[in-house]
Amino acid sequence: MLSSFSGLPRAAWIVFTGTIVNRLGYLVTPFLVFFLGSRGIPTEQIPYVLGALGAGNLIGPALGGLLADRVGRRTTMLTGLLGTAAGQGLLFAAPDTVTLALAAVLLSGAGSMVGPAASALLSDQVTPDRRRAAFSLFHWAVNIGTAVAGILGGFLAARGYWLLFTVDVVSTLTYAVIAASFLPAGRAPRPTTPQSGGAGYGVVFRDPLMRALLPLLYVALVIYTFTEVALPLAIRDDGLSTTTLGLMATLNAALVVVLQPLAFTVLARFRQIPVYVAGSILVALGVALTGVAHTPWAYAATVALWSLGEAAIGGVAGAIVAGLAPDHARGRYQGAYQWTWGVARFTALSLGTTVYATAGPAFLWWFTALAGTAAALGVLALSPAITRRTSLDAAPAEQVASAETPAPQETERTAGVAA
Repeated sequence: MLSSFSGLPRAAWIVFTGTIVNRLGYLVTPFLVFFLGSRGIPTEQIPYVLGALGAGNLIGPALGGLLADRVGRRTTMLTGLLGTAAGQGLLFAAPDTVTLALAAVLLSGAGSMVGPAASALLSDQVTPDRRRAAFSLFHWAVNIGTAVAGILGGFLAARGYWLLFTVDVVSTLTYAVIAASFLPAGRAPRPTTPQSGGAGYGVVFRDPLMRALLPLLYVALVIYTFTEVALPLAIRDDGLSTTTLGLMATLNAALVVVLQPLAFTVLARFRQIPVYVAGSILVALGVALTGVAHTPWAYAATVALWSLGEAAIGGVAGAIVAGLAPDHARGRYQGAYQWTWGVARFTALSLGTTVYATAGPAFLWWFTALAGTAAALGVLALSPAITRRTSLDAAPAEQVASAETPAPQETERTAGVAA
C-alpha cells in the first residue's frame, strides 16, 4: 500500500514524520475540561476558556496562510510550533480564568498556523500529478498521531495532568527541531501579474471558484464535526455508557489509520472529484444514520460507514485547493480552506447541541443527510471548471491551447490535487 506514496519528495516525508510527532502531543485539549475542573474553575466559567480555544482556531489559519506567503513556509511553521509550546506552558501555569482564556487563544491560534504553511510547502515541493498522494499522506499522519494520542492521553491523565502538558511541549518542540533542520525555507514566488490580488486574502475571495467551493466544503466539515457533538448526545440518550463512546472513537481512529492508505491505493486510478463526492456522501449518510442506531453494534456500523468515507477523501479537499492556488498565494488559499474548517468546527460545536435539543434529533439527522448530499453534488457541479483550471495551470505554455480539451485520463492526473 505504501508504494502508492513512493516517489514523493523528501520534504513530504519530513512533514509526514513531523506531523505524527506533533500530533502525538495532542493530549491537553481532549482533557481540558477535566484539567480546568481540577484547577477549581467554576463550571459556568469553563465555556469562556473553551470559547477562547475556538477563537484561536479562527485566527491561526488566516494568519498562518498570510505569513506563509510573506515570510516563508518554514518560518511560519516554526513560529506556530514555538507559539504552541509557549501556549501549553502558559495554560498550565495560568492562575485564573482570564489568563487561562488568553493562553488558550495563543495555544490554538499558534497551533493552527502550522497547517496552512505545511500545506503550502507540500504544494511547492510536489508536482501537480502527485499532490493528491502528498495531501493524503499528510492527512494520514494526522490520524496516526491523533489515534496514538487518544490512547496515551487517558493513561497519562490518570497519573497527573502535568504529564499531558509535558508530552505536548516536547512533541511540539521536536517537530520544530525537525522542521528547522530538514525542511527548505519555502518562500512564495513573486506574483507575475499586477492583478495578482495584493498581499492579503483578496486574491482568494476574488476567485469565483473559491467563492463557490469554500461554502460547500464548509457544509461538509460541519457535518463531519457533528460526530463530536451529536454522536455523544445520541449515545447518552439511548442510555449507553461513556465506554460505548470511547469504543466508537477508537473504532473510527483504527479504521481511518488502517484504511486510508488502502483506499488511496484503490481509488488513485479514479478522478479525484468523483471520489470526493462519493466519500462525502458516505460521511453524510453514515452520520445521518446515527439517528436510527440504538445499540453499540448499530452505532459501530454507522461509525464504520462514515469512517470509510473519511478514509476515501482524506487529503482530497486540500489538494483541490492547492491545484486552484496561484504559485504566489498557496499559503493564503490553504489558510482560507483551513479557516473554513475552523469556522465549521466552531459552528458545529456551538450550535450542534442547541439544534439537537430544540429542533430535535430527527431534524439534525435529516439535515445531515440532505445538506451533505447537496454540498457534495455542488462540488461535482464545479468539477468541469476545476478540472479546466488545474489542467491549464499544469500545462506548459505551448500546450495550453490543446489543454482546453484534454483526454479524461490526462485531465485527472493534473486535476488530482484534492485534499
